[in-house]
Amino acid sequence: MTGQGQLPQSPISGLELSNVACVRGGRMLFNGVSFALGVGDALIVAGPNGVGKSSLLRLIAGLLPAYAGQILRHGKVALADEHMALDARQPLAKALAYWARLDGGSVEDVAAALACFDLSHLADVPVRMLSTGQRRRATLTRIVLSRAPIWLLDEPGNGLDSAALALLDQAMADHRAAGGIVVAASHQPLHLPGATTLALEAAE
Repeated sequence: MTGQGQLPQSPISGLELSNVACVRGGRMLFNGVSFALGVGDALIVAGPNGVGKSSLLRLIAGLLPAYAGQILRHGKVALADEHMALDARQPLAKALAYWARLDGGSVEDVAAALACFDLSHLADVPVRMLSTGQRRRATLTRIVLSRAPIWLLDEPGNGLDSAALALLDQAMADHRAAGGIVVAASHQPLHLPGATTLALEAAE
């Protein structure tokens, strides 16, 4: 079943990592990470704090350079992490519309994306006035608006109540059903049927 706010996106997606290593602050966090994901696939990145889960997502997003190995992306990526990347002074809908325009979207797209995470009633509320859970849902709404085939979600369930977690589950299911890929780093259980788990371990 498709959620009421689901937006269309390209069904063509692919992500492949081959022997990727990451160095931060002169310390190797991990090495030898390899996996391949195709249309509709999902990967859960697990491991203790400090092992490099967030860094791996940022490597995939192209925000950090890989120390070694190769990352191949087929399709645009969208990263949801602790940074909302929304103008705190603007009403929520207007702040999201900025990103929609960059991605070739419309006002109608913003309305649909807000509906995905039950934020329609907060469209005119300034971003700075949102609660922690609402801010998290706003960040995920921005990811939906991106229409990116590859979603990179860093602890997406943080700050969400059970109802909001159900909306997240639905959004991820819709995205995968449309051919998208989900890569999620999470300490919380996520409903991603058939997902592969990558357990990161500290490099020796």
